[in-house]
Amino acid sequence: MFYKRKGLPEEDEIVLCKVTKLYPNSVFADLIEYNDSGMIHISEVSPGRIRNLRDFVSVGRQIVCKVLRIDRERGHIDLSLRRVNSNQRREKLEEIKQELKAESIVKSVAKRLNKKTSDVYDLVSKKILEEYSHLYLCFYDVAESNADLMKMGVDKDIAKVLTEIILEKFKPERVTIEGEIKLETYASNGVEEIRITLINIEKTSSTISLSYLGAGKYKLIIEDVDYKPAEENLRKVEKILKQFAKDKLAKSEFIREKKD
Repeated sequence: MFYKRKGLPEEDEIVLCKVTKLYPNSVFADLIEYNDSGMIHISEVSPGRIRNLRDFVSVGRQIVCKVLRIDRERGHIDLSLRRVNSNQRREKLEEIKQELKAESIVKSVAKRLNKKTSDVYDLVSKKILEEYSHLYLCFYDVAESNADLMKMGVDKDIAKVLTEIILEKFKPERVTIEGEIKLETYASNGVEEIRITLINIEKTSSTISLSYLGAGKYKLIIEDVDYKPAEENLRKVEKILKQFAKDKLAKSEFIREKKD
């Protein structure tokens, strides 16, 4: 993977790691997106008592971790495996998958132009990463005609071929979050409060749609090109639902639909 972030990660950041060493009470791993390594204490591998670390991790295995602490003077990074939930793990793995897909397109460009992949990547990423956190996010915009590589300063010949291949191969797959919202209130103005709550939810983002199921239940669908903005919009929806339920006479609930 060519993609690398500069400096050190932030505390609470979710990172992809590769296990390099196992000791009786700790695990050492390289942070794939950074030029750094970190340590996972045995207590941060999994809840409960661990008799053998090899039952949970192995050298060479890629794992998704959370950054707990950073000693910036010494460059020490403490990581946790057990504090990463399933949504965070899925988001990070999807992010890496899409970035690798973007890098494969850069490789195709280099092959077509008879150039070294690393050289083309450096030229492309230098310009794109000034405006985007990842190449694939820029490629989404290019595919949807919301970005122009030449206007961003990418070499004209590279930009032309890169745009062609993006339009051929980088058709963004939509991700969806679905679930059921339940709203209940015994307040005298309850009908109006529910109406305002539903309007506020729909106004959160154009990627959100609501449909009435009956008996105070509503189908929520969030569709986006990436899990990160989709999850962020879900958090905004949950905040609105929490606000609705502040009234002692009101209740709100969101039941997320599990994916197979």
